[in-house]
Amino acid sequence: MLIRYKKSYEKIAMGLLSFVPTEKDIKKLQKTIKKYEENDDWQLFLWKDEDDILGAVGIHLEEDKAIIEHVSVNPSYRHQGIGKTMLKALNQMLSQEGIPIVPQKKIEEFVDKCLKEAKKDANENTEETE
Repeated sequence: MLIRYKKSYEKIAMGLLSFVPTEKDIKKLQKTIKKYEENDDWQLFLWKDEDDILGAVGIHLEEDKAIIEHVSVNPSYRHQGIGKTMLKALNQMLSQEGIPIVPQKKIEEFVDKCLKEAKKDANENTEETE
């Protein structure tokens, strides 16, 4: 389930974001977390499965769209569809508010792939129930 970042999750969120190549430097990582904490247009969501937080996705609200800035999954849980599931949940949540998601260039290919797979999965599930 996608949950909104809170200060009490700071260490977990920093750990997850540290897997993003552009966030390796601790000072840069601290600035990024501060942005998510202090700026309402920057929102960080965490993916929680039972009691474990396995991933993070961060967006920057700009005009009439949400720009995906960060996507990260705990390396122990990669290749299990968590990234796809997180992005699908984010897309559903924001589309209810009429806000399209747009990935930043660096992660565009990954995000597009995840959303296409999520859409394909949804279509297959629809066909199975008919």
